[in-house]
Amino acid sequence: MTPPLTRHNRPRQVLDAIAAANASLDDDDREAKYAKLAESPYRFFRGTNHLYWSDVWHDWRFALYGGLPETQTWLQGDAHVYNFGAYGHHDDAVRYGMDDFDDAMVGDYQYDLWRLAISLVLDARENAGLSRKGIDKSLETLIEAYLDELDDHAEGEVPGAVNLETAKGPLEPFLEKVARKESRAKMLDKWTVLGDDGRRLAVDERPEKLARLPAHLGSQLRKAVEEEYRGTLRGARAEAEEDHFRVKDMARRLDAGTGSLGLDRYYVLIEGGRDHVHDDVILDVKQQTAPEGWRLMNAAEKRDWRRAFAHEGARHAAAFTAIAEHPDIYLGWLHLGDTVFSVRERSPFKEDFPTHKIDGDKPYRKLAKQWGRILAREHLRGGQALNPDDPGTFARAVTGRVEGGQEHFVDMISTLAFSYADCVARDHATFVESR
Repeated sequence: MTPPLTRHNRPRQVLDAIAAANASLDDDDREAKYAKLAESPYRFFRGTNHLYWSDVWHDWRFALYGGLPETQTWLQGDAHVYNFGAYGHHDDAVRYGMDDFDDAMVGDYQYDLWRLAISLVLDARENAGLSRKGIDKSLETLIEAYLDELDDHAEGEVPGAVNLETAKGPLEPFLEKVARKESRAKMLDKWTVLGDDGRRLAVDERPEKLARLPAHLGSQLRKAVEEEYRGTLRGARAEAEEDHFRVKDMARRLDAGTGSLGLDRYYVLIEGGRDHVHDDVILDVKQQTAPEGWRLMNAAEKRDWRRAFAHEGARHAAAFTAIAEHPDIYLGWLHLGDTVFSVRERSPFKEDFPTHKIDGDKPYRKLAKQWGRILAREHLRGGQALNPDDPGTFARAVTGRVEGGQEHFVDMISTLAFSYADCVARDHATFVESR
């Protein structure tokens, strides 16, 4: 007898969802992305954010410690431990935090906190080799640090970013090394070539990372940068002289990211200043699509979304401005036909923390404490943006919901994180076996 058909077939659901999410990619891009997904459970988790959102979108546990308008904030949208890293922009100061807001949206804080906790389990198993007990303590540290940061700033004030002066534990030598080894000059040396006719992108020298654009696309992109993009800038950069944005060279960026692999992405070299040989600026022009949570909204919610954000470039810029302590002064957007792209400066200091080099439970817990506090600070800033008349609304709402139940809150998220990490491992095995 053939069993009745049901929707409760996890392997089939996973494979169908991955196929649907990547249906628009050409064969080469799809194969490249699938090869990355197959590398490990954590890499799989990073590249299938759509599965996570589908799984937790209507999870009843949200109601226990949130699920209210007041517990919503600007979310990072793809919170995992390798979306923390070193970064720095126009002021050449090195900082550590989250600097990727492609999936940012407004929603309950627990979407981010749960995903970050799950990623910690996967990373600690895969890269740091921690024991179950060690991972459990790191999870507890992460969650408690998040709550402590909210409790310390219930009136809405937000402390500064982690930098060379404030970094603690493993982050201190990491940021010192980044500051010592990386610079704008080294970034330009890596991605560009200086010849008799000026500076150009190193397309011939780095064919695995950069490709020349066809003439018609190059012309279209140049016009969009020099005309539309300039009109989206704010502050002093919007007042910069016209020659500052003169396009010197353009190229397609290849093989970047995991979840975003297959989306169009370009590097545009502009004049920048003229006072120094390293004043040139590389703009990172990246195709923006709706965040994963948008797919799961009903029709009314999607209409409200579009009333709030004319397009995903505007949404990305709004999120970046709300969450980041130091929004990129080159932040903006442009269109190529009907496709919208975010525009920002390529950071000279972009570097992931190598968690595989952490030796032991204690250093990992110190890092987990920083992750919890940094996520809380981003949520505090996001809450301020949503509630400018009472910037402490979000912090008080969350701490009020958790008050008296912190031990259960920690246990609930820890149990969820371990269980979902086990599910990711099974999903990853299903995917690998299907290839």
